[in-house]
Amino acid sequence: MRALQVAEPWGIENLKVAEVPDPAPGPGEVLVRMRAASLNYRDLMMVSGGGSRGGAITGTMTPLSDGCGVIAAVGDGVSRVAVGDRVSSLFYQTWFAGPPTMERLKGQLGFPIPGVARELAVYSEDGVSKVPEHLSDEEVATLPCAALTAWRAMFVDADLSPGDTVVLQGTGGVSIFGLQFAKAAGMRAIITSSSDAKLERAKALGADAAINYQSTPDWGKAVKAATGGRGADLVLEVGGPSTLAMSMRAVRLGGHIAIIGSLGGVAEGFNPTALIGNSARLQGLSVGSRDMYEDMCRFIDLHRMRPVVDKVFPLTEAQAAFSAMKANAAFGKIVLTM
Repeated sequence: MRALQVAEPWGIENLKVAEVPDPAPGPGEVLVRMRAASLNYRDLMMVSGGGSRGGAITGTMTPLSDGCGVIAAVGDGVSRVAVGDRVSSLFYQTWFAGPPTMERLKGQLGFPIPGVARELAVYSEDGVSKVPEHLSDEEVATLPCAALTAWRAMFVDADLSPGDTVVLQGTGGVSIFGLQFAKAAGMRAIITSSSDAKLERAKALGADAAINYQSTPDWGKAVKAATGGRGADLVLEVGGPSTLAMSMRAVRLGGHIAIIGSLGGVAEGFNPTALIGNSARLQGLSVGSRDMYEDMCRFIDLHRMRPVVDKVFPLTEAQAAFSAMKANAAFGKIVLTM
């Protein structure tokens, strides 16, 4: 079978497709014939040699955590799925329910567990989940990280309700899923970007307000204006330290800021005493459990949601796919097909 691999020296330019032996499932395991896999910002970091909670990367790595495939064979004792079932991978192979713990967060796909960028993959039957039938393979492959991160922030941690306001930063995978979830659930969505063209696409998806943060650097004030001075109930914070102070300005009294990423790099100036004045809550999060994922899939199925897949590349053009992600060239998700 073919598998995408990278080793030292790390970097996009060193990604290659290699021929490796076909795996076979053992007891409690399933063999998945992968059809599609999507890229996340974490994958770009891993391919570049960055570490993770699993420790420093050594040896040869098969990247990507989010994929869709069909069960090709099962080992003894498997009961959750059967041959022929279409499934997705789960980012945390050991977090099934309940709150996050160190033990539950150890089993991360893409590293330290070999990822889904390969034609055949063996995982525990507990590490895959059935998926909505109306979605394409490419659409399913976008769900495990980006969609679940937005879902958890909005409906588990923040516990939003219809009529609430959500601010989405940028037009990457998490933010676009947040926009789609917000509109399906009857919420107001405000989105930011440096690209007017991307903002127009976001408005076509239902965004109630779109703010170009380059032409309107005080976008926190613009959010307040768009909400009649109240502020947002939730901000999906993907920029990190460079945008956190503005998120604090945009959020309402007692609102919630979900700390998801740090795409904007580092910057000084955030004053934690601002939390005292507006009673806002900052909470970091990383994806979610299998129970959360399956709740989300039921919602997606009920509302017939379709993830936004912006660019599709064959496995052999993985370098081009990663380069597109690095250049922030996508609106929504980038997918590889096997």
